[in-house]
Amino acid sequence: MQIIRRLAISAYGMHMADQIALVSVPLIAVLAFGAKAEVIGILVACQSMAHLLGSLPFGLMIDRVQAKFLIVTAAVISVLGFASAAASVNLGSVVWFGVAVTFAGFGIVLFVLTNLSILPKIANADEIAGANSQLEIPRALSSFAAPLVVGFIITEEASNFIFFAASLSALFALCFIIKVPRFPVPEYRQDGMIRRVLEGGAFVFRHDLLLPITLCAIFWNMAFPALLVVLLPIIVEVYSLDPGTFGIALSSFGLAAIAGSWAAGRFSTRIPPNIILLFGPGSSVVASAILLLIPREGPAIAVYAAFFLLGFGPSMWLVAQNSVRQLVTPGFLLGRVNAVIQTAIYGVRPVGALLGGMLAGVISPHAGLTFVVLAFACSFASALFTRLRTVRRYTDLQPAMGA
Repeated sequence: MQIIRRLAISAYGMHMADQIALVSVPLIAVLAFGAKAEVIGILVACQSMAHLLGSLPFGLMIDRVQAKFLIVTAAVISVLGFASAAASVNLGSVVWFGVAVTFAGFGIVLFVLTNLSILPKIANADEIAGANSQLEIPRALSSFAAPLVVGFIITEEASNFIFFAASLSALFALCFIIKVPRFPVPEYRQDGMIRRVLEGGAFVFRHDLLLPITLCAIFWNMAFPALLVVLLPIIVEVYSLDPGTFGIALSSFGLAAIAGSWAAGRFSTRIPPNIILLFGPGSSVVASAILLLIPREGPAIAVYAAFFLLGFGPSMWLVAQNSVRQLVTPGFLLGRVNAVIQTAIYGVRPVGALLGGMLAGVISPHAGLTFVVLAFACSFASALFTRLRTVRRYTDLQPAMGA
């Protein structure tokens, strides 16, 4: 079985486990623990905490440690973490539940970062977008399927075993990862940890492609959480629609992410990368503007269309930008570069959520939505007015791999 196929199948298991947890944590907090809003917020924060705390250390490890060992370790961590979360539910311990969810999240973070570093070792420049698409489709499909499945089966009784299902999903991934071959380990210097982290950050800051990719991602990930915060009040108070519209909109987003990830791989040799790198953030501006312009008591179909566009373009962009950063980053720096970008992305998400909530609460939901449009516009500008608009072929970036 080809390496990329094993990685893709394992990605289905890991991302499904992650999405089950993402959907289930707030539900189980209420059903199993009777938690109040403050406790729910803490438990949800535990999931993102793994990205904030784990990305940089894992990036350092990836540049020094055998990739097969790391990816197998990632799956083992998630299997044990999700199983511990299930046990915590059955024992009625909300504290250990939060600890277990965080521990399992470290496995997901390590898995994603290691995969990003493995791909340049097994795919050529003209193949790398297709390979990234194969690894992105599992995440997109899981983001669509997991909310639907959990929404149908979750009850107080089901909350006792839902995290066992997540653990089994991660175990499924482990069965395929275990037979992945060993990969070359980059040579490295005996530098201090802080110096190595700064080296990765400096490379991103000075690079004329990686810096705009990072800025584009930062503004987008500031806008999207803000949109999720303000959307429900707008749906109910402004559009006068049923609250269930919110869930259908997110399903539309997930379905579009599947389509966009597939299209990015299927047409990677036909569509120039710069078109995708502009279309992703540009379509986000259009989608958020549609939401802003929907009239009072407007049609629900317009909300679904906006979220489909919001899922389709950015999912294509994600495949393209992953390919670009894998090609232009030297192998000995790839783990740290990916970690720096991931840390910046996940670090800004709480900021976006807080700003969106504050504007919607203090001024109006429309003010919060206006902030979303402006943040998406800044994301688009980060691509439009930089070298990203000039990347016409992935093969043109090939020489940078050995830099």
